[in-house]
Amino acid sequence: MAKFHSLIVTDVENTIRDAIVVSLRPEEGAEAFDFTQGQYLTFRQVIEGTEIRRSYSICTGKGEGLRVGIKRVEGGAFSNWANDTLTPGMRVEAMPPMGNFHTTIEPEREKNYIGFAGGSGITPVLSILTTTLRAEPQSNFTLVYANRGVNTIMFKEDLEDLKNQFMGRLTILHVLESDAQDIDLFQGRVDQEKCDLLFKHWIDIAAMDTAFICGPEPMMLAIADALRQHGLRDDQIKFELFASAQHGRLEQRKKAVPKTEKPTELGVTIDGTQRFITMEAGQSVLDSALDHALDAPYACKAGVCSTCRCKVTKGAVEMIANHALEDYEIEQGYVLACQSYPTTEQVDVEFDH
Repeated sequence: MAKFHSLIVTDVENTIRDAIVVSLRPEEGAEAFDFTQGQYLTFRQVIEGTEIRRSYSICTGKGEGLRVGIKRVEGGAFSNWANDTLTPGMRVEAMPPMGNFHTTIEPEREKNYIGFAGGSGITPVLSILTTTLRAEPQSNFTLVYANRGVNTIMFKEDLEDLKNQFMGRLTILHVLESDAQDIDLFQGRVDQEKCDLLFKHWIDIAAMDTAFICGPEPMMLAIADALRQHGLRDDQIKFELFASAQHGRLEQRKKAVPKTEKPTELGVTIDGTQRFITMEAGQSVLDSALDHALDAPYACKAGVCSTCRCKVTKGAVEMIANHALEDYEIEQGYVLACQSYPTTEQVDVEFDH
């Protein structure tokens, strides 16, 4: 099971006024932080006496070191603490990289990718496109990047550098809400109508092998619908919700919490040791484990990340929301502990997979 490790902050820089890019170096066990493009780190920090856990995407390509982008969010305890406090030399705690927001790199193949990013949703997409263009020398990447205005474009210079480096293979289309554009199509919000026009006049969706989408959920759903209508299959469309910097596919809407007539006996296996506890009615698997002082991994508690992923080995549960697990993971018995409620009197789960 993933544990927290100490990371040393080696650099902090502003990419825009209300966001920082933090460079990190593992204090020990560097091999644990050998990430795959598009993955994220889950941090924990005690702020005003309360432990806060938040996840942020790695924004670098493989082999470029470890960096994450942290955008200040109004009322966000961790994001404001990080923007106000982090300086080189400080230490932070984080779990090793996690997440499935990526596809397999195939250096010998020629493929076409398209990425859609909204605001700080660019962070994992930047990691993906950088890694892909370097590791797949015959592949091409198109990025549609939506922002309020020019001054809110994160990694603007980095993207321009990549565009010059991979001229002819990387196309970047900026869509801005407020700032005027030379072409009307590139002004406004990225919704289904905007996508239809882009696909008609600028982007050949039929030629795309994989689409990556990271941003606010309404934007992602609209883009996904447009992609499907223009011929892409669900397995060609990869999602990440940027608000929590977590990963996954938008599988289902939140449902009512299932009720059981009798107390549920829950068996929890962590680090090879199984404990049995009695669940209270209406508690999720994760909350019950935490209430009994079991060190189950978690981050968002909203079904958005996959940090609390576990496998059901006995009994059955119902997930009331899932924005993180792929179809094949669910078929293999994996669930999100924070969104899973028992439907049988005995449930055993393992966090060690």
